Amino acid sequence: MVEVFHYIASILPLIGAVSVVVFVVSLLSLPWLVARIPEDYFLHRKPKQFHWSLQFHFLIHILFKLGKNLLSLILLAGGLLMLFIPGQGILTIVMGIILLDYPNKFQIEQKIVSNRVILNGLNWLRKKGNKTPLRVK
Repeated sequence: MVEVFHYIASILPLIGAVSVVVFVVSLLSLPWLVARIPEDYFLHRKPKQFHWSLQFHFLIHILFKLGKNLLSLILLAGGLLMLFIPGQGILTIVMGIILLDYPNKFQIEQKIVSNRVILNGLNWLRKKGNKTPLRVK
C-alpha cells in the first residue's frame, strides 16, 4: 500500500506539468478556434462543400481528416481534464465536439450551443477576437 502512495507522489509533478501545458494551450488556441466558426454556422445546415484538401492527393485528404479528428480528441480529453484542473473545460469540450466528425453532428452541435451558458462563453471568446456573436435558432 505504501508503494502505491510513493508511486502517486512520484507522478504528481508530471500531472502538474501536463495540467499547466493543457491550460496554456487551451488559453492560446480556444479563442482562435472559436473565432474561425462562421457566425451563421448554427442557423442552417449547409450542404457538403468541396473540401480544399480533396484538390490534392487522396492520401493528403485522409491525413488531414485524421489530424483534425486527433486534435478534436485531444481537445475532448483536455476539456474533461480541465473540469477538475484550472482551464476552460466546457468550452474546450465544445470545440472538440465541433471539430470531430461523427453521425448527426450538426443536430448535436445545435443542441449544445443553444444552451445559453455555452453560447455566452463562445460569444465572449469571439468578442475577444473582434468577431460578431454566433447566431442560433
